[in-house]
Amino acid sequence: MATSLKALLLFAAAMSAFAAEPKTAQLEVSGMTCSLCPLTVRKALERVPGVLDAKADLATHSAQARYDPDKVSPEVLAKAVSDAGFPTKVKP
Repeated sequence: MATSLKALLLFAAAMSAFAAEPKTAQLEVSGMTCSLCPLTVRKALERVPGVLDAKADLATHSAQARYDPDKVSPEVLAKAVSDAGFPTKVKP
């Protein structure tokens, strides 16, 4: 039994070595006009599989999302926010 546990732990360690480093997407968000808009934008991003955390800022009309690049792309994140009612572009 101990051998199986060791094998499982070695496998898990090997797999984590191949996991992609999280990346951060910078988004330009149009249409945010009130204090609840950033909450809606953040929630739209957090619902996307692969998003680790997100935030949105009313003053700068922007959002950021830290994400797993193996699971999602910045373009998909921008589409999720746009689909929530806020036209969004990926910042270069």
